[in-house]
This record gives sequence, structure tokens and C-alpha cells, in this order.
Amino acid sequence: MPPFGFLTNHGLTLLCIAEDTRIRIRDIAGAVGITERAAQRIVADLIAAGYVARRRDGRRNQYAVRTDLPLTLPNQRDVDLGSLLAVLLPARDH
Repeated sequence: MPPFGFLTNHGLTLLCIAEDTRIRIRDIAGAVGITERAAQRIVADLIAAGYVARRRDGRRNQYAVRTDLPLTLPNQRDVDLGSLLAVLLPARDH
């Protein structure tokens, strides 16, 4: 594997949440390769920025990703989050 990644930890965390809206912080940390504390901070950042909403469902959190929000990419036009997720996540059978 190359010594670099194409996505930041914030991007990887967002992908984890988009793939499983009931994912636990512990599972995000394991999937991204960060501590649980770092995963908590990143999820809080995503919530504060409006990309993710969180609600309590019993003892677990349920997340919702705002796919309609734009992502400002350097030197490019705005792309909505839904378009990016469509490329990065595996296709789902509905």
C-alpha cells in the first residue's frame, strides 16, 4: 500500500456513517484506524458543519447524512455530497 491516503479521516468517517447510519463510534475508529476519542471529535465536527445529524435511538445513535449539501473543492466548482458518495460507496440494492 502507498504511504498516503486519498481521503482525510473526516472523509472516511463520513463514508462509514453513510454506509451504516447506526454505526458505533468504536466501529468508526476501527474502520478508519483512529482512536475512539478522535472518532468522537470528527463526528462532532461533521455534526457542527451540518453534514451529519444525530438522534438517540434507545442506547444507540442514529445518524443521517445531508447529501444535498455542497462540498467546496479547491480549484473546482461545488459538488454536492450525494454525488461524491454515489461514486465512493458501493451500489445498494433497493
